[in-house]
Amino acid sequence: MGGFGPEPVGGLRPGRPWRWALGGVLVASALWAAGLFLYGFGDRKPDMHGYQLNKDPCPTLRLKSIGTAIAPRQATADAGTGLLNHPVLDQIQCFIPLQPPVQSPAGAGRPEKGWSIDYSVAIAVALHKKTDPGAEFEVQRATIDGWADPEAKLERVPNLGDKAYLLIRGDGTSELRVLEGGAVFSLALSAYTQYQPDDDGEGPSGEGPDTPDLSPYQSALISDMRDLMSSLKQ
Repeated sequence: MGGFGPEPVGGLRPGRPWRWALGGVLVASALWAAGLFLYGFGDRKPDMHGYQLNKDPCPTLRLKSIGTAIAPRQATADAGTGLLNHPVLDQIQCFIPLQPPVQSPAGAGRPEKGWSIDYSVAIAVALHKKTDPGAEFEVQRATIDGWADPEAKLERVPNLGDKAYLLIRGDGTSELRVLEGGAVFSLALSAYTQYQPDDDGEGPSGEGPDTPDLSPYQSALISDMRDLMSSLKQ
C-alpha cells in the first residue's frame, strides 16, 4: 500500500453500531455510476480498453484476496440488481455478503447470541461507450450519492487503471474507485454490526461494538479489483 498520496476530506470517526451497510453501499455505488452516465457527456468517444459486460460477473467473482484476509463469500447469497446492456452504457451492480468470519481462537463463527460483526462487498461496473466519464470521475471521486462525505478520507492508488482512489468512509466502508478509459469500477468493503437476541427476545441493553478498522484490507481490495478488471477484458 506504499505510494498513496493522502487527500483528506475530513476527520475519521469509528463507525457506530447499527450503521447497517447491507444496501447503502450498493445504492451509493449504483447512483454514483448512474450519475456518470447521466452527466458524462464529453467531446470524444472513450477507449474501452477491451472491457466488455456480456454477462453478469458477480456469481463467479472469487474475491480471493478479501476471502483470505476476512472470510470467503457466501456462495449462494449474491444479489445482482440486473445487467444493463445499451448502445451508450453497459453496467452491473451487485451485493455479496461474506461468510461469518472466525471470531475466536477456537474457530467459531458468528455467535449464537449477542453482538457480531459481519462483512459485505458491493460491486459496480459502468462501461461508457459513447461519452468520456473522466471529468465526472474527478468531480465525484469524494462524494456519496452526489454529496461530499465530511467523514471520509481519500487516497490515490498508483498503477491501477488511468486513475484510482480509495475512499475511506466514516460508516465502516472502504471503497476503491477506478477509471480506465470509458470503464468505471467500484469495489466497496463494508463492516456492520448485528445483534442476536437472547431466548427472551430482549434487545441489547447497551451500545454494541464499533465497526472495525478496514485499513488492513486495502491491499486485498486492490488485488480483487485487479481480478475483476482482468475478468472483464477481452
